[in-house]
Amino acid sequence: MANKEKLFTEFTAPTTQEWLDKIEVDLKGADFQKRLVWRTNEGFNVQPFYRREDLAELKTPDALPGEFPFVRGNKKDDNAWYVRQNIIVNDPKEANAKALDILNKGLDSLGFYFPGDLVSAETVATLLDGIYLDIVEVNFCTCKRRSLELAQLLVAYFEEKGYDKEKVVGSIDWDPIEKMVMQGKDTTPVLALAPQLINTLKDYPNFRCITVNTEALNNAGAYIVQELGYALAWGNEYLQQLTDAGVDIDTAAKKIKFNMGVSENYFMELAKFRAARLLWAQIVKQYEPKCDCACKMIVNATTSTYNQTLFDSYVNLLRSQTEAMSAALGGIHSMVVTPFNVTYEQSTDFSERIARNQQLLLKEESHFGQIVDPGAGSYYIEHLTDALARESWKIFLKVEEEGGFLAAVKAGTIQDDINATNQKRHGDAAKRKEFLLGTNQFPNFTEKSEGKRPVTVGCGCGHADTAPFKRISSTRLAADFEDLRIHTEEQKVPTAFMLTIGNLAMRQARAQFSCNFLACAGYKVVDNLGFKTVEEGVDAALEAGADIVVLCSSDDEYAEYAIPAFKYLDGRAMFVVAGAPACMDDLKAAGIENFIHVRCNVLETLKEYNQKLGI
Repeated sequence: MANKEKLFTEFTAPTTQEWLDKIEVDLKGADFQKRLVWRTNEGFNVQPFYRREDLAELKTPDALPGEFPFVRGNKKDDNAWYVRQNIIVNDPKEANAKALDILNKGLDSLGFYFPGDLVSAETVATLLDGIYLDIVEVNFCTCKRRSLELAQLLVAYFEEKGYDKEKVVGSIDWDPIEKMVMQGKDTTPVLALAPQLINTLKDYPNFRCITVNTEALNNAGAYIVQELGYALAWGNEYLQQLTDAGVDIDTAAKKIKFNMGVSENYFMELAKFRAARLLWAQIVKQYEPKCDCACKMIVNATTSTYNQTLFDSYVNLLRSQTEAMSAALGGIHSMVVTPFNVTYEQSTDFSERIARNQQLLLKEESHFGQIVDPGAGSYYIEHLTDALARESWKIFLKVEEEGGFLAAVKAGTIQDDINATNQKRHGDAAKRKEFLLGTNQFPNFTEKSEGKRPVTVGCGCGHADTAPFKRISSTRLAADFEDLRIHTEEQKVPTAFMLTIGNLAMRQARAQFSCNFLACAGYKVVDNLGFKTVEEGVDAALEAGADIVVLCSSDDEYAEYAIPAFKYLDGRAMFVVAGAPACMDDLKAAGIENFIHVRCNVLETLKEYNQKLGI
């Protein structure tokens, strides 16, 4: 040990400036800020490296697990979470049989979703028959107008069975504001039920009944900082209303549960849950609870549907697994992994099994459930935690200045904000500034939809309320490309032929780029090793029945090849040049009008090509 300590002292630790000097040398004059500093969508910069000195002003590294402000988690001994699966209830008996089956496959949490007309003592007894509620978490979602009746039925069932009140863990998903946010409907009369709902379940300390469903914002395309900032304001709205109605803060806070989404940004999502607990604890603390335990934030995390795709749907498994890892390491209470196929069909036994096993793999085989806050101490994660907390707090304060979350929803400012973000993200996806593997980048060239179509989800509550407020209107990020690709399949699938010539490296790179570009619309692409002359390439393209001929070469050689190829083709197929060469103006003057390159709007370009091809 002495030798090792001596070895450590032989080296002088480089300073931050020395690191920066070395980086500037390696960059060879390139701008450090443009090349290596990442400007996030969340509104702050991320540096390429962090050192201990960067955390000198932060308090989060000094926090302890299980202690206020709970940034490092609600527990001290482990990081275990409930593995949950949701069940849509059409027939209570069938739902119960399914619940009992999947409980034997590793789950310890269930979510039952059913319409209001099924709320009855018989439904409750049937659903819970054979399920031991002192070891299994149970969650319910039904019509908000009938949630109070459901709570009363559940309490009667718990008492009939003689359960220890401390051991019953679960929730009722009661969030009338969600319908206002997402559908613009006025549910303010239902808010008056909150104190009665809490009073009904007051003797069950681990059964929560007021929810904040920012999972809906996540699935509508909200950025991480937006989901977090609005979650805080949303939760505070309920706290304020409950305390104004005479509910004491300890009881009110302990009845609130957050249902949050998880997007694909791995480290930032991990940091989001740490920042969420930190800020929520600070908010509750301002109400002066008797016990710091009231400041704990209980979160159920659900992997996102916003980035799921209909084409190349198995890639959804990669997305959801990354998201599940973020949530698990972030210290959530429970988690639902969304089955990979729900974008185009009802989940199957196979997809549900895979979704369960994704969590079990992390929890049991990768031991994610054993180590408390494994991200603690990482300079990068601590920085992200602080940065997200700061930016989301700005959103929270802005909402409070507008009169609170409910007032902001009625004014439509929150809906406008999320809709604007969704629109921007769709625009970024169209330009490939935001990648969706298998959709707008590296699509499967040979895949067909085979009748798969996007699933639409309705409300299901049976009430046709008017919509006096603005609503959030959102589609999945891949939807625009999927619509285009399906339309191409249904009308005519054109053939795009790569006329590769000249510089070997450039023609191959441009052919690969062009194949990926055009396959995003479902075009059949034909790559080639290279041709000696443009005439040979054009003849081969026409023999192959090409609708599009893409010239792939180097910028310098386009001046030599493009115009002869265009003239020889003579309108027998669409002519496209892969790239944006310096001679582009000369090529346009010769009549060449189609160019594809990294600055193109891929979606709009492909729509234009479809129109030209009569598709």
